[in-house]
Amino acid sequence: MVVLASGFAALGYRTDFLVAETGDLPYLQHLAPTVRLLRLPAERARQFQATVDYLRRERPAVLMSAKGKDDRQAVAARDAAAVGTRVFLRCGIHLSSRPKMSGANPLRRWWHRRDIRRLYARTDGVICVSDGVADDLAEVTGLARAGIAVVRNPTILADFAALSAAANPHPWFAPGQAPVILGAGSLAPVKRFDDLMQAAARVMAETDCRLVILGEGKERDNLTRLAARLGIAERVDLPGFVTNVLPYMRDAAVFVLASEREGSPNVLTEALACGTPAVATDCPSGPREILAGGRYGPLVPIGDIDAMQRAIRQVLAQPLAADELRAAVAEYTLERACRGYLQTFGIAAK
Repeated sequence: MVVLASGFAALGYRTDFLVAETGDLPYLQHLAPTVRLLRLPAERARQFQATVDYLRRERPAVLMSAKGKDDRQAVAARDAAAVGTRVFLRCGIHLSSRPKMSGANPLRRWWHRRDIRRLYARTDGVICVSDGVADDLAEVTGLARAGIAVVRNPTILADFAALSAAANPHPWFAPGQAPVILGAGSLAPVKRFDDLMQAAARVMAETDCRLVILGEGKERDNLTRLAARLGIAERVDLPGFVTNVLPYMRDAAVFVLASEREGSPNVLTEALACGTPAVATDCPSGPREILAGGRYGPLVPIGDIDAMQRAIRQVLAQPLAADELRAAVAEYTLERACRGYLQTFGIAAK
């Protein structure tokens, strides 16, 4: 949302960014100075009233939200303010794959589905980050699929080339070193980095290569122990959170996404935009669209470690040309995304 707000401002639209006062929010450093930052009270009731007051005072044409409780507050504040502001919700996740929607308790599933249906029925428009997310949202909410817009994530920004050309600080990526298999994301169970590590271990049994997984999270200790059990600890590194992942993407021999669910994985788009070959699980949703059904990289079943290691071997042996991979994700730019949103809002482009 920070990126989109900055993009709207760059196109000449007055843009405000509303955020709760909940302590340090590092992502705000990326907000363009041309965007007005407005802090709302952290306490929900006061935050709601502050949002209503803002709508009555400023009368914006559009209020966009992209997060659960914020979505509900945006719709309720629009109704309370009654000044003609339209509310659009941005959905970036595959709703039916979430534990709340796919758990064993049928009453809980029904309750959350009903809650989501009621919320989305009250919006002025919905924007999804991938066709898979849009198809799923239509099924969950009962909204007409034709009325749900799809706008690709703004992943390739103006500074992408400069950031991807930066020096890589990791010694394993230096010229002459063994090929590196790369993963990136929060170290959480949903990312299934344990599957990637097991697949990489099988590749390492016959090929001189290494594995680097960027990111931080609660699975770190489990992954470290797994590397030791597999006997590959000396060829695995978990550097933690990295501010600029693009040099790692650029220099990797193959990028692997092992997730069990996504919306539209930016890391996969970034890898291709760097010209790096990729392997991904055919999870709901996003990878199938980004890789064009397997044209730009193998798609493997979720949890199929043998299929993953075969796909990694295939890509290491016969990587696609970097220019072909970059062309595959050329539409994931900020300007294109902003214009897609503006078209959905019904706001004329400048």
